[in-house]
Order: sequence, then structure tokens, then C-alpha cells
Amino acid sequence: MYAIIETGGKQLKVEEGQAIYVEKLDVEAGQKYTFDKVVAVENNGLTVGTPYVDGAKVICKVDKQDKAKKIIIFKYKQKKGSTRRKQGHRQPYTKLTVEKIA
Repeated sequence: MYAIIETGGKQLKVEEGQAIYVEKLDVEAGQKYTFDKVVAVENNGLTVGTPYVDGAKVICKVDKQDKAKKIIIFKYKQKKGSTRRKQGHRQPYTKLTVEKIA
């Protein structure tokens, strides 16, 4: 059994017991979060929504809120010594564990 959910402008295929990383959600660690935007559900046959499946939910437990590893952005214009720019970025994320697909 699996479901395809939509969150953060992306679609994810999830199964029960799976740990997923999504764009940061405004939820405390240890709480439950419910996804209502379920695009498709497979349970003894595939059900596809138009655009979402009516009454389908994916219930998750929030494990932690964190930031990803730092990436470095370095921009420069060649042959121009004064136009160098170094910038770092850490993308925030939420780690969830899928508990139930209903």
C-alpha cells in the first residue's frame, strides 16, 4: 500500500513506516501532521484523484526540525578582480515518519 502526496510544491510516494524529508512545516517535534492533498492511493487497485482523492489522508509523526548540510555558492566574473561573491545556504527541512494511510 502506498500513496502519492503533494507538499512543498513536490509530489512524494510514501509507504507506512517510511521516513520522509519535506520542506519545513510549522509543527513541533513529536506532534502529528496530516496530509490532505493525496494525489493517488494504491490499496488493492489504484485510485487517482482529480486533482486529489476525496477522503484520503496520510498521517505522519514529526521526528525533528533541522537544517541540511551547508552548500557554498561562489559567483564571480572572470577577468574582473572585484566581482567575487561567496555565500552559504542551509535549507530547513522537517523529518516525518508515515504512520497511517487512510
